[in-house]
Amino acid sequence: MLIIKWLAIVVLLVIVLAVAAGQLGFLQGTAPTDLGVRDGKLKPPSMTENSVTSQAALYSDHPQRKYADIAPLALKGDGPATLAKIKTIVEGMDGAKVVKSEPGYLYAQFTSKLMKYVDDVEFWFDPAANVIQVRSASRVGRGDLGVNRKRIEAVRAALEATK
Repeated sequence: MLIIKWLAIVVLLVIVLAVAAGQLGFLQGTAPTDLGVRDGKLKPPSMTENSVTSQAALYSDHPQRKYADIAPLALKGDGPATLAKIKTIVEGMDGAKVVKSEPGYLYAQFTSKLMKYVDDVEFWFDPAANVIQVRSASRVGRGDLGVNRKRIEAVRAALEATK
């Protein structure tokens, strides 16, 4: 019985320390310096199952290509108008902060409430494909429990509901 009591105390202590580390910003990770569009592409998928990108097919040998694959967003008007709608949608989402907004590109960071994990999210008007290319990736961890995919699908649904 004493072992169970001590085990419960240790587990509780680990949980408290993890939440404290998150609240103090120790789990935010480092902001990437290589975001943006280069040669008509957003950054490749992460090497672990913690990102999605509509350009995954461009990286056929990438080990996470299949996991990361997500459809681009359809235009609602022209590219800049669609990105303006996406910006409004993103600004209304929990934990979102728009970092960079240009007529053809939008970069936002999403911070989770409890652990303060930060995800980097990009939207780019691809004039050649006439769509909005997307990339959403966690900065830390080996998995994201589908959070990045759910986020992009929430943006897609909200965008489709706009006029």
